[in-house]
Amino acid sequence: FITVLEDAGLIYELDCFVWDSVCEDLHRWNQQGQYRAISVNVSRNDITEDRDIPELFRALIQKYDLKADQLRIEITETAFAEKSELLIRTTEKLKSYGFKVEMDDFGSGYSSLNSLKDISVDVLKLDMKFFEKTNDPARAKKIIESVVKLAYNLKMVVIAEGVEEFDQVKMLQS
Repeated sequence: FITVLEDAGLIYELDCFVWDSVCEDLHRWNQQGQYRAISVNVSRNDITEDRDIPELFRALIQKYDLKADQLRIEITETAFAEKSELLIRTTEKLKSYGFKVEMDDFGSGYSSLNSLKDISVDVLKLDMKFFEKTNDPARAKKIIESVVKLAYNLKMVVIAEGVEEFDQVKMLQS
């Protein structure tokens, strides 16, 4: 349904509702003494010239008396590929406000190592496709190792999505 909402131009309203609900939950947990952080998705359609997403998130954490490190901003790799100049400005502003920015679905088919050169993110979330069965597991492992080393050299945290098998865990630990 997300694609349908994006195509209809309605995803922003849903995202705003989700972001507000998440902040409300974080506030409640803070009051209960449970300090947590949650990643929220930002649709590629949310980031436009007429919306100041960083200000929106800053207003939300002020409204709910949260710290910026409690709300992590997750932007899909496709958004970085489509709107690079606007994304660079948005990402820089989010980071200047203290938010952690995550590049989601890295390697999902739109990978551009060039985007890592220009856009500073804190977390690189490897797409689950990296961990699907393949005819050449040794080659796949070398690619994953290279991406992880690159991310570490760029001072990024790496998260591997879709890891479900113990062999996948062992490979990642190695």
